[in-house]
Amino acid sequence: PPDVVTCEGTYRHHLQGFCSDEGAIYWSFTTELVKTDRSGKLLKQIPVADHHGDLCHLDGKLYVAVNLGKFNDPKGNADSWVYVYDASDLTLLARHEVQDVVYGAGGIAARDGRFFVVGGLPDGVPVNTVYEYDDAFRLQKRHVVESGHTYLGIQTATFADGRWWFGCYGEPKILLVTDADFRMIGRYEFDASLGVEGASGGRLRVASGPVGPDRRHTGSLRLVEPDEAKGLRELNAPAAP
Repeated sequence: PPDVVTCEGTYRHHLQGFCSDEGAIYWSFTTELVKTDRSGKLLKQIPVADHHGDLCHLDGKLYVAVNLGKFNDPKGNADSWVYVYDASDLTLLARHEVQDVVYGAGGIAARDGRFFVVGGLPDGVPVNTVYEYDDAFRLQKRHVVESGHTYLGIQTATFADGRWWFGCYGEPKILLVTDADFRMIGRYEFDASLGVEGASGGRLRVASGPVGPDRRHTGSLRLVEPDEAKGLRELNAPAAP
């Protein structure tokens, strides 16, 4: 795809994440699931439960982190699920409970046939947790990320270039980078909170979602590259000293 891809259309709620395969890009706009071609042309759009978060693609299926309860509630009144869709036509195939994600499932990534779910984080909690599931969504392990507190936890997740990349909200927005075993590499001021995914050549794509004058939301993707000092940087930006 081109260096910058803009999703056709505008949406009532903001972008929560994206993923792609060889032929298409999939966008989660909270209450709408959207499929475009690799240049952003709309192919399919369906209404979905509030709220659908970040998503990932594996073997012709889309896996979306879904929370139907209270997100980020310290008492754990979330209702966490993973919904599975057919990537070809967005048919809903399955729903898996992931109630272990006590503060609300917000993001998901796949690696080596396992699924890794991230979610909310109440104020004052100094670590994030990544929940590892097998392909039947049976909990295998909880991974603690010594990240310090991040506002509302982790929103987006992907494994690329040998590392985990986690996008978080906050002012400023925070990017967490860990090694393959969730040991911290760095905490950076970079906005990958609306979506992040590996791309070719050791680069990554991150999403942005400007709001239009009609208060409707949009989605676009751009290529970025790893940077030892900044976590990620815009292509052609000078390396940090």
